[in-house]
Amino acid sequence: MDEDGFRQFLKRGGRTPHTIDNVVKIVRFYEAYLDKFAEGKVIEQATPDDLVTYVDWFEREEEKSAKGQLWAIRYYYRFINNKPMVMQVSELREERTAMTRKSFKLRNFLGINTTYVEKLEALGIHDVNQMRTRGRTPDQRRELSIKTDIPEEIILELVKLSDLARLPGVKGIRARLYYNAGIDTVEKMAEQNPDTLLVAMREFVEETGFEGIAPLPKEIESSINTAKKLPKEIEY
Repeated sequence: MDEDGFRQFLKRGGRTPHTIDNVVKIVRFYEAYLDKFAEGKVIEQATPDDLVTYVDWFEREEEKSAKGQLWAIRYYYRFINNKPMVMQVSELREERTAMTRKSFKLRNFLGINTTYVEKLEALGIHDVNQMRTRGRTPDQRRELSIKTDIPEEIILELVKLSDLARLPGVKGIRARLYYNAGIDTVEKMAEQNPDTLLVAMREFVEETGFEGIAPLPKEIESSINTAKKLPKEIEY
């Protein structure tokens, strides 16, 4: 990293000394990751895939959004005029900004035991984004179960509902419908045929007396198409 040149670039952009130090610290951390986990690359050699892998690693290890990391890293790629990486950083950051804006509370899922939700909230887990981050792997879910005295299968249920909530329009009632009907992951949704799933959902609602109506054809199609594009987040 050309730290001196980067600091001058940030200074010319009107950044305060405190902000400059913070940005440089984050970029150093990113480059240290590349050196350790990306075959010794320096930041100028990193690819979009390296960046995506870094973001996944950071959010898994730190259990929080990488939005702040991306904010700082984008400055460096602007500094070296690497437009493809600037675009990649911007897209990843916008995804996380959108998730923050649309954060859905765990307690708003249909059929959730509020006692369990309150135990998770005591650990700072209030919404679907936090639930996916903190329950991404089997080990994390096991640890949460031990910390909260919530059965591991309930933790997994909440993680799966939170994963389904990444789909447009699939929140409190729709996520519960798909989960109860056996379409309990984004990956399973991606495998569905729209016409077949539409019929199955109508039959499920009618036969079980589910609290809610079956999704419309356009909803089904949108959910399946989006599921095919979403990256896998949860390890089972």
